[in-house]
Amino acid sequence: MPGMQSLKAKKAPRRAEEHHATRKAHATERAEDYVETVGDLIERMGEARVTDIARELGVSHVSVTRMVARLRDAGLVTAEPYRSIFLTPAGARLAQAAKRRHETVVRFLIALGVSDQAARIDAEGLEHHVGEETLRAFERFLKRTRS
Repeated sequence: MPGMQSLKAKKAPRRAEEHHATRKAHATERAEDYVETVGDLIERMGEARVTDIARELGVSHVSVTRMVARLRDAGLVTAEPYRSIFLTPAGARLAQAAKRRHETVVRFLIALGVSDQAARIDAEGLEHHVGEETLRAFERFLKRTRS
């Protein structure tokens, strides 16, 4: 089909951009989950320990130790062996942004009629794929529906 080739060529860059955004979200999901968890633990308990993070995320101590090392190398946490883990200013900003996205997605899903439990489960995956424009639209929707 003569027109199909040009149609495919025009769609490829947009699709590539869409897939790139998804791959980027996947790459940062775990880091966001970890810093959000560290932030929540510090808020609730004054500190975050490997044991607490493992329990909160349902992962092994070894997984937490490895991820904490990556987060430390990325400048998101401070950690010493056998000591508590704390967020750096950059880690605190990332944790705050992740928490905002998470809470907004949960509230949005509940406003749509999704049960609280399902909204919380689904938000764990969706929150990482919601861009800033979409998040702002969710927030505008939530403001309009509160009245």
